[in-house]
Amino acid sequence: MEKSLQRIQTFMKLEASAGLVLMAVALLAMLAANSIAAPLYDGFLNTNVRVGAGAFEISKPLLLWINDGLMAIFFFLVGLEIKREVLVGELSSFDKAVLPIFAAIGGMAAPALVFIYFNWGNAVTLSGWAVPTATDIAFALGILALLGKHVPVALKIFLLAIAIIDDLGAIVIIAVFYTSELSVNALTLSMLGFALAVGLNRMGVQRIAPYLLIGLFMWVCVLKSGVHATLAGVLIAMTIPLKEKQGNKALLLRAEHALHPWVAFLILPLFAFANAGVNLTGLSLADLLTPMPLGIAAGLFVGKQIGVFGATWIACKSGIARLPKDVTWQHVYGVACLTGVGFTMSLFIGSLAFDSVEMMNTVRLGVISGSVLSGILGFAVLRMTSFKPALQADPPNLGSEQAKASTQA
Repeated sequence: MEKSLQRIQTFMKLEASAGLVLMAVALLAMLAANSIAAPLYDGFLNTNVRVGAGAFEISKPLLLWINDGLMAIFFFLVGLEIKREVLVGELSSFDKAVLPIFAAIGGMAAPALVFIYFNWGNAVTLSGWAVPTATDIAFALGILALLGKHVPVALKIFLLAIAIIDDLGAIVIIAVFYTSELSVNALTLSMLGFALAVGLNRMGVQRIAPYLLIGLFMWVCVLKSGVHATLAGVLIAMTIPLKEKQGNKALLLRAEHALHPWVAFLILPLFAFANAGVNLTGLSLADLLTPMPLGIAAGLFVGKQIGVFGATWIACKSGIARLPKDVTWQHVYGVACLTGVGFTMSLFIGSLAFDSVEMMNTVRLGVISGSVLSGILGFAVLRMTSFKPALQADPPNLGSEQAKASTQA
């Protein structure tokens, strides 16, 4: 129990620091896009990078290498976290998972409906319906960490579980709704790579290099197949062993521990710098009130609150679930607001839905405004919610990861 709590607290500290870094980098991108450095900023992102051998070639602007390549590593980490939580963590049993599952589903459905309401009848903007469904875990936990002991540990775990399920939902949305024409041959090759990685898992291979080589092969195949390449990261993560071998720490836990700082302090900040630069030249308040940015902002700010709080209330009042220890309805409302901080994942989905600079500018405008409003309100609500720290030696829903890990694959 103590080790499990220590792992979660360490994760929270890392995510909080990463959230602050993301805030700083996002502001830097905004400054770069709206200063005399704007041509350099745009030129940097549009620099063509080619990798090839013989007839095989991948040639993309640097922006797409970041969004398709580096974000595959981010999704690899997300896949590791999902597998761990499902097998030995906060989603490993119905009692633990039911409340955050309800909250996350509500938190994805309501924002999408809000966006659709504002954009109904416009086939072009309607494709961005999934943009406000996402939650940025680093930003949300970073804001929550600023409150220190004003919020119970159980509330932080609740937000973490919602964000992980939200990430899983985003993966499904990307795979189903943001896939172009399929190349069956390339997709078949990627599945053969996946089968080979599963075989390594069954043989008990505990070295990361073979999995990464197969993962690179799968990434190329998925990229060529028409399915978004980042999903290769999730697939290969599912094959990483969580079973301990000869007393050594499980490969999944070692990989997650080693990769997390690189993702938190390099990959996500680089993504934020590349995608958060909104050019405000010529923009006015009227532009924010046009259907797409308004739909995104309202989806994050209003839809998330309604969806997360409403689904949580329904789950608890129907007897399906109950609030964690020391968590009040004011806490739940504050967390519902924080889930409206979409940023990284919302910008990523926006980049899949739209490829023109003008459309992405409106996406950024909606995402940033909705995320800022959600973060400010969430912080204010939780700060005003009085909480006297109780003895929390055994926070709710914390299973023994080490005991279970030895029996899970």
